[in-house]
Amino acid sequence: MSLAIKALFEPVRSIASGAIGVGYTGIGPVLAYPSRQIFIQNFTDAPLMFSLDSVNDHFPLPPYSFLLDDLSSNKTLETGFFLAKGDRLYAKQLGAAPTLGTVYFSTLYGMDY
Repeated sequence: MSLAIKALFEPVRSIASGAIGVGYTGIGPVLAYPSRQIFIQNFTDAPLMFSLDSVNDHFPLPPYSFLLDDLSSNKTLETGFFLAKGDRLYAKQLGAAPTLGTVYFSTLYGMDY
């Protein structure tokens, strides 16, 4: 095993404001790899609630804000916190529906190099 881990990005996922409603809507496809870092940008004009299971509310984000979470970029391939392969991020309106903007979800994974 190599001591180096290469950082790689999955393609960015997004959802336009018009597709976000009172129920949870998935933001792009499920994760293809376990995610080590996530970057969620709420570039809409409304506060939104986010979920990782489409049932429970996990965290809100105000309009024009972001969440950057370094889950385990400084760990080995086998240890640390990860969002699992197959997980998906969901969003719903929190109050008034967004009328403009987009939500972006970027994720970084690691591979033995």
